Amino acid sequence: MERTQERAAAGGPEEPAPEHREAGTALELLVHGVGGTTPQEMLNDPRTVRITGDDTAAVFRRAEDADAEQRPGDHRGEPVPEAYVWCNLTSGNGSRALWLLLLPFMVVNLAHWMRPAAHGRRRAVRLYGLLVRLAGLSLTVLLVAAACEVALDLTAWQCAGTLACAERHSWLGFLSPQVSGGGWWSPPGRRLALAALVPAALTGLLWYLSLRTWNAYESQQPMDRGDEPDDDTGRTALGRPGFWYGRRLVARLRAAHTAAGLLTVAAAVGSAAARFDRRPGGPAVLDTLGWLLTAALAAGAVAVVAVVSRRGRSERRLDRELDERLVRRLPLAALGLLLLALVYAGWARPGWESAGRLPGDAAFGALALAQGLLVVALGVVAHALHRTRPDPRAAMRGLGGPAVALLACALGGVMSGGVAQRVSDWLDGTGASLDGPPVLLTWQASVIPLLLAVLLVLCGVLARRTVRLARAERTAVEAGLEGEPGDPGRTRSIARARAMAALTDRGPLLVAVTSATTLLLGTAALVGALTTDEVPAEAAEGTYAFAHGAAETAQALGSWLVGLGFLLFVTWGRRAYKDASARRTIGILWDVGTFWPRAAHPFAPPCYAERAVPDLTWRIATWTRATGGRLVISGHSQGSVLAAAAAWQLAAPDRKRVALLTYGSPLERLYGRWFPAHFGPAALTSLHHDVDCWRNLYRLTDPIGGPVRLPGDRGPEVDRAPLKDPLAYGRTERLPLPAPILGHSDYQADPAFAEERQRLLARLRPGVPAPRRTGQRSEADADGAQGSSGRSSA
Repeated sequence: MERTQERAAAGGPEEPAPEHREAGTALELLVHGVGGTTPQEMLNDPRTVRITGDDTAAVFRRAEDADAEQRPGDHRGEPVPEAYVWCNLTSGNGSRALWLLLLPFMVVNLAHWMRPAAHGRRRAVRLYGLLVRLAGLSLTVLLVAAACEVALDLTAWQCAGTLACAERHSWLGFLSPQVSGGGWWSPPGRRLALAALVPAALTGLLWYLSLRTWNAYESQQPMDRGDEPDDDTGRTALGRPGFWYGRRLVARLRAAHTAAGLLTVAAAVGSAAARFDRRPGGPAVLDTLGWLLTAALAAGAVAVVAVVSRRGRSERRLDRELDERLVRRLPLAALGLLLLALVYAGWARPGWESAGRLPGDAAFGALALAQGLLVVALGVVAHALHRTRPDPRAAMRGLGGPAVALLACALGGVMSGGVAQRVSDWLDGTGASLDGPPVLLTWQASVIPLLLAVLLVLCGVLARRTVRLARAERTAVEAGLEGEPGDPGRTRSIARARAMAALTDRGPLLVAVTSATTLLLGTAALVGALTTDEVPAEAAEGTYAFAHGAAETAQALGSWLVGLGFLLFVTWGRRAYKDASARRTIGILWDVGTFWPRAAHPFAPPCYAERAVPDLTWRIATWTRATGGRLVISGHSQGSVLAAAAAWQLAAPDRKRVALLTYGSPLERLYGRWFPAHFGPAALTSLHHDVDCWRNLYRLTDPIGGPVRLPGDRGPEVDRAPLKDPLAYGRTERLPLPAPILGHSDYQADPAFAEERQRLLARLRPGVPAPRRTGQRSEADADGAQGSSGRSSA
């Protein structure tokens, strides 16, 4: 291919048009799924050669096929296999387990893409995106506020201001007025100013991680196919030129969220000092400065909300412009206000002493209330959008996005409250010297046991249904024996595998119950905290002994569950990036979360598809244009989603030279149900129409893959009947040992795989021969020549 381009650039004789080259030239581009693999395993050959790409993602071939494009006849009709390996985009060293700490940001970003399908409702669609972005902004403020609670309130204000706590933790001695003998750092304002460096550093770290991953992922430019019309074509947005190029939006959101974090720290430091200055008889100058600082912080907050509220993504065109002034000046202005707040708080104020808590209850309560209102409004908009184009397969009747946004907010609140409670318990060894974190955080932790109890009941119900389904599947397995002697143990194993695989379809029920229970318990926690201003155990004093004991138990158990869950979360996440089996267990959920661009939160883990989809698109387009051959994109599991996204990104002439083979694919079972606006029936039908032909393989024992379920008579044209699993019920001449139940793996071991691949290659037909040309041939000419080839299977 490179030699062809060099010859054309040098003005040499033109090679024959692609339609005149060997009709047998065929390529199979393999795209692996969750958990990753090696190119040697994908190509079934220990000798592989990287032909394009880098250490992060690359395309490999077998060594003997490295120059197969020049020798198409050597393969006797068999396609040349290539392996696109992208596992390093999502799994690498153990440090990437820290991304799991950003899980609330990733979850709220998912809610953005779970919008129901709609037609002609642009304002409602924009309002949906705006509400999700505001919910994401509230999560950033919540995270930084939690860091302020730990560093400023619990450590610098309460512990350093209490003699018993400061003596217990000698490293805080220089901040204590009693231990340090009135040292320079001992005044409350200077303590707060010094402690503010911790949440400010956290904000800076999030900014740095977002910038670094932005350069590695969002800066990969897709193929430029020109602008698209602004009219609503009804097709999926994944085919728009700028869909996988979100660097402008991420840069703008990163500036806004960084500024929001810095302003939160400035407000936490400055508000405490301003409140002291407003007392009767206080210094008038400091009081005036406090009001001016408050007004400046309010203006900064309005600016941040205005930036977040602007229309986000430029999907219809490849937008390479950046808002340089906004990206630089907004965080710098917020940093300047933070420095002013630190100087203001550190000014000498005789008679100022720290007592009780910093007034964080009102801030956390306002955040919780705002998040609840945003989620309710999001649910109203989602319901209205769903009614315009009802999709019976959509998860939770289009309310999946609001439910997931609620879970993101709840997860952020639980993580914040759990960390604050554990730090408070660590600092306050006796449990009597500190007032502890805001009561709302304690209330939120206390409702966790009730939530777990509801989930345990739900799990019991699902387990009972699974047992019943397994019994029904035994009958189906026995009916398919075709006279073969039955084995009760074998039958139970197959039936159990099918029943367990069906649990995936119960996901919407699990999310619906969890989100509804979370909303009710969260509302109860907010009301309890605001009405009593006491932790649950204290609020229950004087009531029935059972109620008081239950409140104490829930408070203690909730605190320890949050702390234990947080530790297990981090350790399990680190293990998942080191252990392949653990990575496959949670890989599908993580890869779904990081598949989508960062449209709602810039601090979410980076979108690997913004690198993988352009990679695949460039490889497919350049190979088909250079060789004029036939190409089958063979995608397994999450690789099938990447393959579909790449096919949508191709120009129309290139798509007609491509066949799609998916197996173990979650395209409809997971993406179609949870992301109906992008993978719903209309979107998948358009994909079936755009590519030359498409076949999908699945098993009843596969917990991830399933049928595509295209409407009408197009479904059977894409979906093959469920593959037999295991390949043989008992021992046969071909399989003398018991065949394993494959489930989600080893689809290529089934003879149906090779059979369907050959059928796809046979359906790819060369177009009408184009006239030979002399001299240079432009890329546009090549596109036009290819546009006549191929046919749709729709």
